[in-house]
Amino acid sequence: MTANVAVEPTPEIPLWNDPALPVTTRVDALIDAMTLQEKTAQLYGVWAGASDEGGEVAPHQHDMEEAVDLEALLPNGLGQLTRPFGTVPVDPAVGALSLARTQARIASANRFGIPAVAHDECLAGFAAWGATAYPVPLSWGATFDPETVRRMAAAIGRDMRSVGVHQGLAPVLDVVRDARWGRVEETIGEDPYLVGTIGTAYVRGLQSAGVVATLKHFVGYSASRAGRNLAPASMGARERADVLLPPFEMAVREGGAHSVMHAYTDTDGIPAAADGQLLTGLLRDTWGFDGTVVADYFGIAFLKTLHGIAADWADAAGTALAAGVDVELPSVKTFGDPLVRAVTQGRVPERLIDRALRHVLLQKAALGLLDPDWNAVPAALDGADLDDPAALRGKVDLDRPENRQLAREIAEKAVVLLSNDGTLPLTRPRRIALIGPNAAEPTAVLGCYSFPQHIGVRHPGTPLGIELPTLRDTLAAEFPDAEITVARGTGIDDGDVSGIREAARAARRADIAVVALGDRAGLFGRGTSGEGCDAEALVLPGAQQHLLDALLETGTPVVTVLLAGRPYAVGRAVDASAAIVQSFFPGEEGTHAIAGVLSGRVNPSGRLPVSVPRLPGSQPTTYLGARLAHASAVSNIDPTPAFAFGHGLSYTRFDWTDLTVDVHETPTDGEFTLALTVRNTGERPGTEVVQLYLHDPVASVVQPVQRLVGYTRVDLEPGEARRLRATVPADVASFTGRDGRRVVEPGELELRLAASSADTRLTARVTLTGAAHHVDHTRRLHATIERD
Repeated sequence: MTANVAVEPTPEIPLWNDPALPVTTRVDALIDAMTLQEKTAQLYGVWAGASDEGGEVAPHQHDMEEAVDLEALLPNGLGQLTRPFGTVPVDPAVGALSLARTQARIASANRFGIPAVAHDECLAGFAAWGATAYPVPLSWGATFDPETVRRMAAAIGRDMRSVGVHQGLAPVLDVVRDARWGRVEETIGEDPYLVGTIGTAYVRGLQSAGVVATLKHFVGYSASRAGRNLAPASMGARERADVLLPPFEMAVREGGAHSVMHAYTDTDGIPAAADGQLLTGLLRDTWGFDGTVVADYFGIAFLKTLHGIAADWADAAGTALAAGVDVELPSVKTFGDPLVRAVTQGRVPERLIDRALRHVLLQKAALGLLDPDWNAVPAALDGADLDDPAALRGKVDLDRPENRQLAREIAEKAVVLLSNDGTLPLTRPRRIALIGPNAAEPTAVLGCYSFPQHIGVRHPGTPLGIELPTLRDTLAAEFPDAEITVARGTGIDDGDVSGIREAARAARRADIAVVALGDRAGLFGRGTSGEGCDAEALVLPGAQQHLLDALLETGTPVVTVLLAGRPYAVGRAVDASAAIVQSFFPGEEGTHAIAGVLSGRVNPSGRLPVSVPRLPGSQPTTYLGARLAHASAVSNIDPTPAFAFGHGLSYTRFDWTDLTVDVHETPTDGEFTLALTVRNTGERPGTEVVQLYLHDPVASVVQPVQRLVGYTRVDLEPGEARRLRATVPADVASFTGRDGRRVVEPGELELRLAASSADTRLTARVTLTGAAHHVDHTRRLHATIERD
């Protein structure tokens, strides 16, 4: 045994600054030394954009908040700086200097020398001017490749940390329930297991670089009625537990996520920001989460203004604190003077502030912000002349070649070939008609949280900061001997049909017509996809379907390319297009990836993370539906998708054979082991994505027809075969039973090895025996598929 040895504090260093002491001792000493005003100051942020001249940050004035007086605030300290790089265009090196000077001011202004946590968006790359724009999360899901997503997140984290950012507001772990919702592009897909595994990989990558990952939006945001942003969420406790919560549970348990952001929505009348059973009971007491819970922007004030469950700002603050919210973002409103007054009046107990403060200070200690050798100057500015901001300009590169290469790798893995009559890959076409609103639009590859679309659009005179080759540019490079004619045809959503006739003429004169359709990312109605850009139906925006139909009438083979943030029904093109290529906002290297697929330089290996509907008005529906959610004789609406979840074609062929099952029966706490052989029977290298679905034919509560429980990518050379072994613990068959507890029930199961949710290749029929087995948050979460 090892004896407990008391650690003596270092002489002349305050206890909270002494790294030799246990962190809990340091934090407790700091809390004991703080006044009420100093405590609450650590629980809010200030929205402040970095200066492009290298000076201190300037508070950002948003129409939902009052002006902030930094001089008055800073003597008490400051919890967070909101989006120093994601507010206005700023050179990265000069922005880093501005942030460093601001942090030095914050630390020197309060008597404990505590700097702020700086946070920024990083949904599809660091949302800073000049930083790499990676594919959006829906493309991450299309890769079915957690490891590559982990590497991307690590690269994003390194860039953020190098300029002084500590926390990133990603990943989004909302599971798509209605594809009309504008924020589908920000999600990873419609299956909780896919969302959980990809999202957890992102968390691991980002935090490996020393940046706090923030899981959002906890929970129910994506289940809003009719896909309308912030609408109430219509779901029962079982849907919440079995569909929406598992990705968060996985990212907390296995990813070790350090922060969670509450959702805006209410479920059954309880807003997430006021739900103590969710934010404290489940998240902390059951799952063991020990990080910070941060407010979605203005979310605490919304308890008064939108939800109507708080009478005033103090009431909103007390309600959120009691539920388990630790930090108010983006700026101080309810956690400032209203909260202080509420505590002094006895309306809010100070212990709630101490509880939240402990979470905040433990995180600051873990980030090194309480250490005596903390330095405001970030790594990117090491050795730089900090007195000459002009000389710094251009010295920090956030879009290095290795970043772009990684962005291209993800984009290539994410392109989904939906259909192909043999036209693709194109073989030395002489005349290509490139048609559509996204044919020559540089930003067609970007999502709404990319810097150019989120911030840059408000600064039209500022360069994009990154190279964004258009599809016209990359097709010209891919087919240098082809004559390429470009015709816009129509806009994304302007409804203009005047150019359709000219586009059809261009198609008739060509050997092949490539039509580039889809979305324009934006915010709150300024785009067709993105936050606040919800769709009434899943029909292509504007007159794009009219354009597509006209091209299909020309007799020229039409390759339909979709650059979009959500899946759309494409009408008769499902059967009449020579090929359909789906790409979900693939980032700055996306058009290279698409052109590579069209030429055959890239063999497509993406798989759909969301179903593509056949009918535009059949929402909401996902493949996870129970029997009565699928086509039946009791409704005239057939929700069967045109292309199912998990679908994607290749330029080669794969055979799946030789299924074996080690045992066909196992107890409800046991496991099954399967094996199969996958062989590339085509003439070129390719990647197959082996998906494992579980079908439970008889259960005590209604279950989805099937659900994904495991998957893997398999790279094979022509003629190569690989033996794979799948281990399936009984725990993955668990669901929330009638009594609200998660249970594994005895009975028959089907384990379906499939190329998509609609394409089962091999089926193992097995049986769970014995008594029903209740499981909890310690259960096994994965069916693994590995090389035998």
